[in-house]
Amino acid sequence: MSANEFRVERDSMGELRVPAEALWGAQTQRAVQNFPISGLRMPRGFIRALGLVKWAAAGANLELGELDRARAIAIQKAALEVAAGRHDEQFPVDVFQTGSGTSSNMNANEVIARLASRYAEGIAIHANDHVNRSQSSNDVIPTAIHVSAALGLAERLLPSLNELSETLGRKAADLGDTVKTGRTHLMDALPLTLRQELGGWRAQVEDSVLRLQSTRSRLHSLAQGGTAVGTGLNAPPGFAARFATMLSAQTQLELRPSRDFFMSLSCQDTAVELSGQLRVSAVALMKITNDLRWMNSGPLAGLSEVSLPALQPGSSIMPGKVNPVVPEAVAMAAAQVIGNDATIAIAGQSGNFQLNVMLPVIAYNLLQSIDLLAGSARSLARSVIAGFVVNRAGIDAALERNPMLVTALSPIVGYEAAAAIASKAYAERRPVRDVAAEMTGIEPAQLEELLDPRRLTRGGSPGQPPGGV
Repeated sequence: MSANEFRVERDSMGELRVPAEALWGAQTQRAVQNFPISGLRMPRGFIRALGLVKWAAAGANLELGELDRARAIAIQKAALEVAAGRHDEQFPVDVFQTGSGTSSNMNANEVIARLASRYAEGIAIHANDHVNRSQSSNDVIPTAIHVSAALGLAERLLPSLNELSETLGRKAADLGDTVKTGRTHLMDALPLTLRQELGGWRAQVEDSVLRLQSTRSRLHSLAQGGTAVGTGLNAPPGFAARFATMLSAQTQLELRPSRDFFMSLSCQDTAVELSGQLRVSAVALMKITNDLRWMNSGPLAGLSEVSLPALQPGSSIMPGKVNPVVPEAVAMAAAQVIGNDATIAIAGQSGNFQLNVMLPVIAYNLLQSIDLLAGSARSLARSVIAGFVVNRAGIDAALERNPMLVTALSPIVGYEAAAAIASKAYAERRPVRDVAAEMTGIEPAQLEELLDPRRLTRGGSPGQPPGGV
């Protein structure tokens, strides 16, 4: 770089050239030079959380007399700009950096200090002495992980899953009691209604919501106030509580100081727990999308029970082909979330004594999983579930020939006799009712009742009212 393209910055290790227009300082520049590994940067949600942490810390320091008003107000103004995304280009540090995330913390400190110095009308504001006052990277980064993930759940993932659940509920109601062939092992099984099938999907999504909500109480517990190793050295008494109160008001989350800072710094068990719940949600979405792909398969040589909305041409060589593109995309996103969970589990094991040393990669994968699932649930609801139509004629034709209807005859004629009816019906491609009339002495009216597919979806045994046990 020429002389007019850079400026000289200093830190405890000496002088360093920094791009002239950059808001960051020497420590960020060292990280840029030391970690040219992936080109991946910390997510927007994490940078937002860092800005919010610095805002709340400055406010708590002001209330406790650790910062003068001019510096605190300037820091808070700059920090909120960072939180709002106005300076995202000033956060160039690679995800794969120092395991504590110190480089990202100092990146935020340096950017906020430079901005705040402009707003404080000539008052010098130091990245460490003022912006990082009463803090350590070792409590800032774990706090930012919890806050960014908590905001991701509250603002994106939980609303998206709830939307998917509600869309499934409306679709199930619209379909009424359409009876179809059930399948186990991908083979014909007893009938059920589409309302029941979609209800099972909805219950999976609802349970995903409940699992994620159960983690929130621990996610809202913050490491801030533990400083370097958990003792809280250099943080004034009451700092953690005031910090949590201010951040709660700003985020509309019920945040609180950790009950044990040594735990919150040394491990990332809550992040591992949340990732596990995200993995379960990914598995649920993959199950639902795979069912939809099977049901949509065809249109002539597959099941063709439903037709998903036609969203785009499916082939560059086969005219007229339309593929289930959104279910495929959701399945791929789910696979990524499952892989992210493995990364987070390995990273969670890296709590060496008083600090976990894989914090940035935990943050990156955790937030990516939240965003992937939020986008997937929303796309599935809007682009697939809301608009698919049912091929009732095809469903009815397959149901009539379903040999498993003989299960209802088994308590009357015995398992072996029922199996013989099923085998003959399947071999001759004839309705079970016709074959059963030939092979048993059961009256046609009774057969009609026993083999009524709609009745079989209600459970019970022959001779009992529907729904009996």
